Amino acid sequence: MVNLFVRAVKVDLNQIRKMSGVAENLNSILAKVTAAYEGLPKESRPDKAPRLVAVSKTKPIELIIEAYNAGQRHFGENYIQEICEKSVNPELLEKCPDLKWHFIGNCQSNKVPPLMKCPNLCVVETVTSQKLASKLNNQAKSRDMMLSVMVQINTSGEENKNGLDETEGVQCGKFIKEQCANLNLLGLMTIGNLGNSLAANTKGENPDFTKLIEVRKKLSQEIGIKESDLELSMGMSNDFEEAIRYGSTNVRVGSSIFGARNYPAKPNPDSDPAKPNPDTVAQSMQNVSLDAEKK
Repeated sequence: MVNLFVRAVKVDLNQIRKMSGVAENLNSILAKVTAAYEGLPKESRPDKAPRLVAVSKTKPIELIIEAYNAGQRHFGENYIQEICEKSVNPELLEKCPDLKWHFIGNCQSNKVPPLMKCPNLCVVETVTSQKLASKLNNQAKSRDMMLSVMVQINTSGEENKNGLDETEGVQCGKFIKEQCANLNLLGLMTIGNLGNSLAANTKGENPDFTKLIEVRKKLSQEIGIKESDLELSMGMSNDFEEAIRYGSTNVRVGSSIFGARNYPAKPNPDSDPAKPNPDTVAQSMQNVSLDAEKK
């Protein structure tokens, strides 16, 4: 039964490139990014068009390669284990030599060493403490490299969201600028409230985006640089166009490019993990078959 399931998965993966539509989705998103950017008044438009980070968490390397072949270079991952595994994948290293990884998930200090071993690590967008910044800086120094980072701000104040408040964010940004010689303070990042994003589509106002702009202004004044020298990473699949109109320079889009994410099923606490559940295996085979038919 297990062997049949494995073969079914392999058949499904072999069809991914033909049926995924990743290249088409990517081109559609890029066109919308360009249109939103070019629609800005010239006097308030950033010097460069926003960077698109394709969020590839839970997605197989076949889809990453397809996006790369379509011209995409910046990819985002949320989980330490996943970025560590993907970044050393021989096929990705061979076929995607210019790939640039953005880490956009929660990073505990003890996970910094494995994260910093990842080839082609470009940006850590989720610095949430001076302690974490120090760990990243020390690792970067030991590797004789510069690492770009962003300070994550919890603009919505939600308890289930990572990130610093306004005051803490400014302090952390100042700490990085003044005491972390091997870190490049690229800017600020936020994961806003979904309700605010949906409301902004009709009302045209998003308090999370406004808050991040305010924090950038205060941080730029505190460290004595221009506001435009600090990037804003805000905007995802639901609201990246609105974010660009607010001045975002870095948008993170996943499901609109790669499709709905495939999260692993949660284990049943009442079952014996050493024994495979025939019903679960059968259902998994059926899901694979259905997915193949839909694509």
